[in-house]
Amino acid sequence: MITLLKKLHFKDTPPAVISISLVTAICLIGDSMLYIALPIFWREVGLDSLWQVGILLSINRFIRLPFNPIIGWVYQRISLKMGLIIAVILGTITTFGCGMITGFVGWLILRGMWGIAWSFFRIGGLAAVVASTTDKNRGKTMGIYNGLYRLGSLFGMLIGGILTPFIGLKYVALLLGVCTLFAFFYLFHTVTTFQDSKGNIKNNPAPSLPNFHFPKGTFSIIISGFFVSLLFQGILTSTLSPLIDDLFSEPIRFAGIFFTVTALSGLIQAVRWIWEPFVAGWVGALSDGLKGRLPLFIYSFIFSAVVVGILPLSMSIYIWIFVSLLVMLSATSLTTLSDAIASDVAKQTNAVSFLTYYTISQDIGAALGPFFSYFLITIPFGFNYLYFGSALILLILAAYWLRAQKVRVRSNG
Repeated sequence: MITLLKKLHFKDTPPAVISISLVTAICLIGDSMLYIALPIFWREVGLDSLWQVGILLSINRFIRLPFNPIIGWVYQRISLKMGLIIAVILGTITTFGCGMITGFVGWLILRGMWGIAWSFFRIGGLAAVVASTTDKNRGKTMGIYNGLYRLGSLFGMLIGGILTPFIGLKYVALLLGVCTLFAFFYLFHTVTTFQDSKGNIKNNPAPSLPNFHFPKGTFSIIISGFFVSLLFQGILTSTLSPLIDDLFSEPIRFAGIFFTVTALSGLIQAVRWIWEPFVAGWVGALSDGLKGRLPLFIYSFIFSAVVVGILPLSMSIYIWIFVSLLVMLSATSLTTLSDAIASDVAKQTNAVSFLTYYTISQDIGAALGPFFSYFLITIPFGFNYLYFGSALILLILAAYWLRAQKVRVRSNG
């Protein structure tokens, strides 16, 4: 698999990064399926109200807040492979559990376990990228890492959107639980430990919990990572299905074919995961150039603000789908650039420490997104408030980084 991917597009990508990405993708399928299916089929798993959906789609992010520093500390004492084994075990249990357990409390526990699993995946993956790259290929490698592991989101959302209306959420979860077992076999055959930029295998033990002594100005990228995660991983991912349901009648006819809400939402988000390994890698490689990442970062914020602000407006289904794809494109660009800039900072300091706190900021954003969204969309014009507010935040971030760029130019001049 690694040899094939390297021949297709990723010839300069460290093999360890590809392996970690694919293991993560396999285990991510079950989680991604829920963002499409659970907002529509919540009664099937014994939930009593739609607000419980918002809690369940958020709790896995909230649970990571206290666990991220602990897992960062653990990773400085164990091999990457051992951390991934723990993550795969937890991911397999939670995916099977979604097909066997009914009721809010049981699901709350399962989603909390998945949150811990994701912390092992995310911190380990980011640290591996930083350890195995240089300034000349870090952006491209980060884009490819993000793109490959999100193939799990592609299959999860496609399966959740297409199969759930026919066989039910529980049977889909059991099917995906079987799929996660394959991650074990792939893991044992490919992943060893961290690689440095020369391809050497090593870990970086440290005597204490991660610290917060980082280069000046790094708080800005932590805040940006928070808002990018809030808007795209939190709000957009969890509310696209109900937004389609609010804007269009069900079933939806597009190009002469009728789609359910979940199927259309899954297909739209799946398109992003299809192009992600290639587009994210291209955006990252572009940011590795002489002009750096900041100008592209600013343009991406502005473009995202425009298309996100248009999304909740009434329009034909054809125009709306085109706009939604532009939103997905902007999400790919901003996520890639934010992670690449964070990896630049991590290279200058204790990588695991900084990436732990950067991941915490992303988790807070991703957690608050569904949590507040499912309360806000219940009021009149709730979707307008949600998406117009998101566009405003993106414009503010663009203005901040534009000012930061001007200050940097003056100081260098």
